[in-house]
Amino acid sequence: MSIPAAMSHATPASHSLPPVRRLDVLHPLRWLALGWRDMARAGVISFAHGLALSLFGALIMLVARDRFWLMAGALSGFMVVAPVLATSLYALSRAIERGEPTGWPVVVRTWLSWQRSHQDKLGNDYWCLVQFGSLLALAATGWVLTSAALITLLAPVPIHTPLDFVRHVVLDDGGWLFEAWLALGGLMAAPIFASSVVAMPLLLDRRVGLRQAVLTSWQCVLVNPLPMALWAGLIMGFTLLGLASLLLGLIAVMPMLGHASWHAYRDLVDVSGLPSRDAAAREGAR
Repeated sequence: MSIPAAMSHATPASHSLPPVRRLDVLHPLRWLALGWRDMARAGVISFAHGLALSLFGALIMLVARDRFWLMAGALSGFMVVAPVLATSLYALSRAIERGEPTGWPVVVRTWLSWQRSHQDKLGNDYWCLVQFGSLLALAATGWVLTSAALITLLAPVPIHTPLDFVRHVVLDDGGWLFEAWLALGGLMAAPIFASSVVAMPLLLDRRVGLRQAVLTSWQCVLVNPLPMALWAGLIMGFTLLGLASLLLGLIAVMPMLGHASWHAYRDLVDVSGLPSRDAAAREGAR
């Protein structure tokens, strides 16, 4: 193999950002409808993702049941890394879009066959999924620690249970802790949302680097501030609905949002000029 050919496998073909389409304000509602459709078509596999996420959330609540500050922060951090955990949901929606079979082999290939799209295992592009997941995990950890410190240090009494939080933080007439907690959470969540709204589906679908994916995600938010604000609100609203139902609602909510995020990526980003990661994977397999 010639040196230029080998280098073409080591780095993405282009470092320029793909074009971003401008959408109308209510367009995110279409993503929800398409996400629900994909969830119904994928069937048991899609709901299995939601069940796994719900069980993981239940485990967090079980471990932190007597430390509400830790439980609140951990569940919030869990939602931060959800875009990475939903990677195989994006792959299932892509298979439905292409008219390909949807089944467990799609999920297995998504998680285990990433290395086939790279000849150079030391290249930066090879580790982009790991890098992105690590950055989100770091952000989630930072929020857990920040949330714990805020609640522990500033609450008027020790907070051990959800009832303590509601009584002494949410319903505290003379305090401002709950408002500060929400404001801090929003301040930390906004750049994370902007960095991840289409980054993970783009990394899955196209042979791009982490920097390209994150900047493209920011570009989507800057070009479509109102639709993206609505989309963020819908994600937050459905997630809170799932949490309020003792996590049972997450069994349906999380797969729907995962599938819908694929359609958000497809509508927002024109990837016609970017090399397909599937093509690179087939070439690597040969």
